Amino acid sequence: MGVWQTYRLRMQRKRWRIRAFRKRRELSSVVNRTAAIRRDDILLFCTQRNERLRLPYFLEYYRGLGVDHFLFVDNDSTDGSLDYLRDQDDVSLWHTAASYKRARFGVDWLNWLQRRYGHRHWCLVVDPDELLIYPFCDTRPLRALTDWLDASSIKSFSAMLLDMYPKGRLDAQPYREGQDPIEIARWFDSGNYTLKKNRRYGNLWIQGGPRSRVFFADKPAKAPALNKIPLVKWDRKYTYVSSTHMLLPRGLNQTFDEWGGEKASGVLLHSKFIDTFSVKAAEELERKQHYAASVEYRAYAETLRDDPELWCKWSEKYINWRQLEILGMMSKGNWA
Repeated sequence: MGVWQTYRLRMQRKRWRIRAFRKRRELSSVVNRTAAIRRDDILLFCTQRNERLRLPYFLEYYRGLGVDHFLFVDNDSTDGSLDYLRDQDDVSLWHTAASYKRARFGVDWLNWLQRRYGHRHWCLVVDPDELLIYPFCDTRPLRALTDWLDASSIKSFSAMLLDMYPKGRLDAQPYREGQDPIEIARWFDSGNYTLKKNRRYGNLWIQGGPRSRVFFADKPAKAPALNKIPLVKWDRKYTYVSSTHMLLPRGLNQTFDEWGGEKASGVLLHSKFIDTFSVKAAEELERKQHYAASVEYRAYAETLRDDPELWCKWSEKYINWRQLEILGMMSKGNWA
């Protein structure tokens, strides 16, 4: 990169950090248990709205992986999520009724909380419908991964967002509180992906899967991005730029090896497409709080009228992380 572009990115990072500092005023503490955070704890940061049904399994899953403390921003839920999270002993909780869109889709809020509480911690940023899968996750806790990343002087860990879906109609099997959503949404596209390098930020840009195939069939370039960097050894100087798709400083985005090798990476199993999806999509379309005038949710609403099935004859049934590695969707790199 040239000197001028490097300077511009440095100034952009400074602006995002200042913006997050200002947006802290929109957050009201409901319960703050951060005094219990120990120096080497793994932290999880999440923005949520009306996800009460998903929260029990979400917390159970990440506690099982080894997350020590959860920091939630509740964006004015009306389904009891706030009360449920307040009662969890390992959760610190903030509430806001402010615009999700004007907080850069929640990024400003979490950037502030990570700056305030995440410095020098491994921080995981995920949504309530995302479950992290990483190499050896069936036998090794998350701390084994972060210890190896520390020993390898690696500061960030990428994970491709993998859209999961059921075989048949999305509403055929009701989701129960506390249930693993992958019991319902067990299928995924094993191909049908495109990737390119983002020259400005240095990250890979991945698109495709069932959202591109079904909801954006006529305009695949507008399909949602599937590249994420959800796990970072945080420093208060860092900032997410767009969701968890990319960060600044730019070097944190280089989670692949351009010289022919592979760095370790994971997958986020994305369980959006279950029976709760149509109600969620209608709510978000009405709120108009998502990017590009909610183009994603408009595409969902238009397609959902026809009760689509995302499963096709090329769909693959999920088994485990080793299957995903064989398919080239994740890698253990040189982590043995």
